[in-house]
Amino acid sequence: MKKVVSGADEAIKDINSGATILFGGFGLCGIPENCIAAIVRKGINNLTCVSNNAGVDDFGIGLMLHGKQVKKMISSYVGENAIFEQQLLSGELEVDLIPQGTLATRALAAGYGMPAVWLLAGIGTEVAEGKETRTFNGKEYVLEEAFDADFAIVKAWKGDTQGNLIFKGTARNFNPMMAMAGKITIAEVEELVPAGELNPDHIHVPGIYVKHIFQGVNYEKRIENRTTRKPPTP
Repeated sequence: MKKVVSGADEAIKDINSGATILFGGFGLCGIPENCIAAIVRKGINNLTCVSNNAGVDDFGIGLMLHGKQVKKMISSYVGENAIFEQQLLSGELEVDLIPQGTLATRALAAGYGMPAVWLLAGIGTEVAEGKETRTFNGKEYVLEEAFDADFAIVKAWKGDTQGNLIFKGTARNFNPMMAMAGKITIAEVEELVPAGELNPDHIHVPGIYVKHIFQGVNYEKRIENRTTRKPPTP
């Protein structure tokens, strides 16, 4: 099966309004910049987005929020986005703010084919309200359902024409698990090579999980909060 597509617009052509989408990346690191831009261009809306973060006002998922394309955000961190805050307070945006470990585990469960998992995080808080709980070995756990997403969109450092992916540094956070969890996974990569060129021992996500792959362009790779050390006093 041919997995390579010409670019982001072709890769996301089957995503329609109302879809649930998993996004890889950690903060602004390793986010699928090209596919997000294509979704903005396409103008689809009523989307449910599952992501570690909601981007910033003018970058990442923040661009989709600016266009009011997102109906619901499921995230673990949303602290750098004024548009997100405004839409949340006005009631325009539904939000599930969940523990980061729970976000990761629900994605992993989906990738492993597990419908739900028992977790400690959230017991005794609003997170557990209305959910099934159970005691194991004297500890109470809450039942969390695996994500049921139509699509997963990830960004890798390198990939091959069979969809095998390698991530680099912090970008490895959330990208592999999201890639495994979507019903249809789209991958954009900085460098696309022929099948067989990647060292099998270095592959983080095997191509069986990936349906569409393309080489992205013009990556900005923004830093959310640039922090620099002051020069030492002479």
